[in-house]
Amino acid sequence: MSIKSLLLTGAIAAVTVSTAVAPAFAASSDSTKAEVEAMRKVMQAQIDELKKEVQQLSGQQQATQAQTQVTEQKVDTAVAAVQKVTPPKGKKGVQIGSVTLMPGGFIAAEGLYRSKNMTSDIDTNFNNTPYNNSSNAFVDENRFSARQSRLSLLATSDIDEATHAAAYYEMDFLGAANTANSRQSNSYNPRIRHVYGTVDWDDTGWHLLAGQTWSMVVPFGSGMNARSEVVPLTIDAQYVVGFNWTRNPQFRVTKDFMDKKLWLGLSVENAQETASALNAPTATNFLFTNTNGGLFDSTTTYTIDPSPDVIAKVAFEPGWGHYEAYGMLSEFRDRAAGSNNGGTGGGIGGSAQLPVIPKLLDVTLSGLDGTGVGRYGTSQLADQTYDNLGKLHPLSGYSFMVGVIGHPTPAWDIYGYGGQEHVDSWYSVVAGKGYGYGSPLTNNAGCTIEGGTCQAVTKDITEGTLGFWWKFANTGFGSVRWGAQAEYITKQAYAGIGGAPKADNEIVMTSLRWYPF
Repeated sequence: MSIKSLLLTGAIAAVTVSTAVAPAFAASSDSTKAEVEAMRKVMQAQIDELKKEVQQLSGQQQATQAQTQVTEQKVDTAVAAVQKVTPPKGKKGVQIGSVTLMPGGFIAAEGLYRSKNMTSDIDTNFNNTPYNNSSNAFVDENRFSARQSRLSLLATSDIDEATHAAAYYEMDFLGAANTANSRQSNSYNPRIRHVYGTVDWDDTGWHLLAGQTWSMVVPFGSGMNARSEVVPLTIDAQYVVGFNWTRNPQFRVTKDFMDKKLWLGLSVENAQETASALNAPTATNFLFTNTNGGLFDSTTTYTIDPSPDVIAKVAFEPGWGHYEAYGMLSEFRDRAAGSNNGGTGGGIGGSAQLPVIPKLLDVTLSGLDGTGVGRYGTSQLADQTYDNLGKLHPLSGYSFMVGVIGHPTPAWDIYGYGGQEHVDSWYSVVAGKGYGYGSPLTNNAGCTIEGGTCQAVTKDITEGTLGFWWKFANTGFGSVRWGAQAEYITKQAYAGIGGAPKADNEIVMTSLRWYPF
């Protein structure tokens, strides 16, 4: 019972008592009546005082109730604020309104050893494997690096039950501006890896992507959506010989059919090209330097392709494995002898992802064959060459890669990759002078002599890689992984005057990575 109720009960009891007692004194003397009247006045005063106290307590109770309501509102506001940064059940990340943010990436501490110096970081320029005319062939190389450390952020939101939007950003520190060096501060700048947005419509099967990400030539593990690509597990940031890839700005549309067993895709991607030529005319303009103060690097060069590269792909998942085939088209251009010259390149490629022993052993296969497709190989072989007049001649070539990945336990991944990239020769002889790529008049006489003249051009690059990853810690603070790998590279040149030189390199890499998210 509340205090207010008790006071009211007491007041009522007092009045009742006074009313009951009064008649008993009615027959008494006048003095007795006076005493009764005095008693009645005293009790009435007490009752009035009790009424005042009741009113005061009632006001205090109303104030307490109002304060309680304010407190409850504050609690509700705090709960709502917590809910805004707590993802719905079953989702990872941070919830802000209707958008879920998922941070990612890792911290890497890595080391490398090369039997022949390539003056490179954790990425290997396979086509730069030195011949014996270079002093690099007689000096080994060892380095530590943290530059492959990576940061990423994925934002996702459901527009409605069937429409989903996402934006993804990923960066590392493998860029090198003019101010970057390894002497003291190691001030290497952040580098864009992926920056793109996607929209997926479940009810119609359409998918849209715009921004920079892996080229559509890169194999997918399932379907054809971003972030499902199959990339070699190597520590080497240039991956393995035979792996076809670029990361370029693009616009991509895909469509799934047959309950997502069949996919069709079309991608329009930023174009560039690679070229190599013996005795190229000095008036040939193939590479253009940024001299106009634009946002490109003023110390490097860019090609002037007339149109973007176009890639069309089909993917099929019949129930075991994932299979892809694609075609690509590229247009090249240079300017020589006062006119623009063009060339056309293109090729066909494919891949397969085979779960030979589910959850224990996977096999990956991929390949590309065509004309002017060298840039899509990890070794960056030539797309084209020139004749004596500076006219373009796209070069035929191919590449392939085989990978075997074992998962003996959930904590271990053991991998092996083998691949090759090849480019055909094209040359002409005019007035006893060789032009083009792979001419027998190429001067290779000094390729085996330190300091000698060597014009050798690459015919084949072959590589084998073995490695592992061990996830030895997996806690609430993230996971920690250690990996190591060994590579062996051989580079074979076209024969010229003095023979067909060959170069090789042995590489060992190790990596310790912490994945906090």
